Amino acid sequence: MRQPVDRQSDDQLVVARWQGGPEIFASFQGEGRHAGQPCVFLRLSRCNLYCVWCDTDYTWNWVGTPFVHRRDQEPGYRKYDPVEETVRMPAAAVAETLRRFPQRHLVITGGEPLLQQAGLTALLGALAGESWFVEVETNGTIVPVPQLDRWISQYNVSPKLENSQVPLRLRYRPDVIDAFAANPKADFKFVAESEADLEEVDRLVEQHRIARDRVWIMPQAMTPKELSAGKAKLAQPVARRGYHLGDRLHVALFGAKRGV
Repeated sequence: MRQPVDRQSDDQLVVARWQGGPEIFASFQGEGRHAGQPCVFLRLSRCNLYCVWCDTDYTWNWVGTPFVHRRDQEPGYRKYDPVEETVRMPAAAVAETLRRFPQRHLVITGGEPLLQQAGLTALLGALAGESWFVEVETNGTIVPVPQLDRWISQYNVSPKLENSQVPLRLRYRPDVIDAFAANPKADFKFVAESEADLEEVDRLVEQHRIARDRVWIMPQAMTPKELSAGKAKLAQPVARRGYHLGDRLHVALFGAKRGV
């Protein structure tokens, strides 16, 4: 079941809401090639997938949907109200908010940002000429349009594996993976928990001819303790394959918190 994406004008973005305002904040990039880089984050709402371990479930796990999440058994956990968890902003207003930060390294994350390509194109066009380095984090199911791609410096493509519990027909788009594999601006990040997950990565890397030095393996983790244990478990099998062992620096520093 796909979630409907409500209508919005081309110059608007649906941004995650946090502490009463848009979830736009300064921190360090926690993952991938630029881990540790000071940056400003823009978190968009809405997603076309529903990973069971997702740590930003407040961007898609809406009241009335049938999606399953590992937190379902936690006391007090409930699905989210999209009215409470989102804020609509014109692209010009988002650009003005971003300019208030000293960082000029922008990470656009989600949710799935490429559901909002028209708004992103308007936003990045407004920021043109201001020396921004722009990363987009995407799940690898949507190809960026040329009008948007021209403004992007780096894609962090994170195709979902079987451990996400999302049906294969939704999470795997071979044509999209091929398009990103052919794009020199794209790296690939995979969330892994076991050797079986790494074998699944191996098949994708071979099938789509992805260079191993463009692959990061990240442990699935919500706490610093889980992160440390996951890295220790995956280190040797990742090293044997020639992939990068990725960190989740924000989890190591702050745990599963928003706005960090």
